[in-house]
Amino acid sequence: MQKKKIVFLFFLIGVISSALLILSIFIPSMNVDVSFGDKLLIIALTVILFYYYRSLNEDRQLMPSILSIESLNQKERDKPDISFKDVAGLEEIKEELQETIDFINNSFKYKKMGAKIPKGILFHGPPGTGKTLLAKAVAGETNSTFLYASGSEFVEKYVGVGAKRVRTLFERAKKEAPSIIFIDEIDAIGTRRNAESNNEKDQTLNQLLVELDGFNTNETVIVIGATNRMDLLDEALLRPGRFDRHIYVGNPNIKAREKILEVHTKNKPLDKSINIKEIAQKTTGLSGAELANIANEAAIIAVRNKKNIITSIEFDAAIERILAGLEVKSPSVLLKEKNIVAIHEAGHGLVSKVVNTDLIQKISIVPRGHALGYVLKFPDEERYLFTESELLHRITCLLAGRAAEEFKFKEITTGAKDDLNKATDIAREMVCSYGMSSLGTLALDDIYIRYNYDSIRLEIKKITDKAYSEALSIIEENSEILYEIASTLLKKETIDKNELDDIYKKYLKESTLAT
Repeated sequence: MQKKKIVFLFFLIGVISSALLILSIFIPSMNVDVSFGDKLLIIALTVILFYYYRSLNEDRQLMPSILSIESLNQKERDKPDISFKDVAGLEEIKEELQETIDFINNSFKYKKMGAKIPKGILFHGPPGTGKTLLAKAVAGETNSTFLYASGSEFVEKYVGVGAKRVRTLFERAKKEAPSIIFIDEIDAIGTRRNAESNNEKDQTLNQLLVELDGFNTNETVIVIGATNRMDLLDEALLRPGRFDRHIYVGNPNIKAREKILEVHTKNKPLDKSINIKEIAQKTTGLSGAELANIANEAAIIAVRNKKNIITSIEFDAAIERILAGLEVKSPSVLLKEKNIVAIHEAGHGLVSKVVNTDLIQKISIVPRGHALGYVLKFPDEERYLFTESELLHRITCLLAGRAAEEFKFKEITTGAKDDLNKATDIAREMVCSYGMSSLGTLALDDIYIRYNYDSIRLEIKKITDKAYSEALSIIEENSEILYEIASTLLKKETIDKNELDDIYKKYLKESTLAT
């Protein structure tokens, strides 16, 4: 902006000077002691300043600058110093990638046997599982140039811009080979083509397909794509010869979580009593990014509490913060609503204890996020398969809060909204995906669901109604335990696993003595 002002000032001076000189040519009475050649020079300089000032005012968002790929981030040129040592867990995936790394480092062995390097690797799976980190580690292990691009960078309103960017990126990769091109969120440009799709996106995808096909065999360039929506990608992109290898990067199991937590806590002062394995057991289903966030959040809480070391208290608070949301410090909850919340959460805790689905860690009526109360449950072991009865028990536990409200207050509230959504999702999966209904042993596709939703809805309702009746029955049979849990919650606001066990065993023992 300052440069433009200076140029404009000189331009104004030039205009005034040129005007005076031109007037002096036509008005001889004006005594201007300047030679004719100097007059022409001043006029010429003024014209040059005019065009230079005009170029500074040009809109830099127009076509010429958009076509330039040089404006992309300089991080594309990096050679990462990350290796597989920095990637915790994912051992099977690292083994799978070792062959690709060996091909880049010792390509003569494979060329001698007539083998061709894989052109593309597609990482797919839920977000936060380490897909970008794996791509950087491959580049680091092979000392290759790492060219990063997001799928959205190739999407523009101007036709031909995305295709131009793809060509330029691949040209650079060939010049700087060996290189790794990493396209994050590749579904932004690789979605399935159809009659209604965008022409510019289609051209960009076509150019990407051409570039993947057109690699010279002497150039060591590998394309790695990452997406969490593989179902949206075009079939032409997924065929062998383009993205040859599809690698699923899922959420880590307990051993992988343990290793990930060790990596993210190695530079943090931990209390000697902390057991990383126990923390890993409490974080079932969480991604690597969420585990890193928990470790960081525990350190922040320790600083907030003016501690020099991180204890298990900080880790438990961090897990609650990530899973349940931010604690509301000064809640304005009415006493009547607090009683309802206590009964609601007591219903969840009681039924979960009776049907023995998951291990309850904590029951609380302290508001967090949008929830007025919550139950923290963790499975006692890593599970991959569930029986029909186990899924029914999960739905029963979810609906137990609503059932407890109806049992105690003879009416229901809006507090079960999230529970109803989760219970319906499980029931829908049982009907549409697992064949656990009277519709038979078949998986239903989207077209069938669209035209037969009424019959599917009735099947879902049968499952949820059955689970709700079971929850009501358990609460009626164990009403004394329900009231004891609710009363303890109103006094202490939270109940941990041991306190819940004590209450349950106490009434169980009394009922045994009574008989």
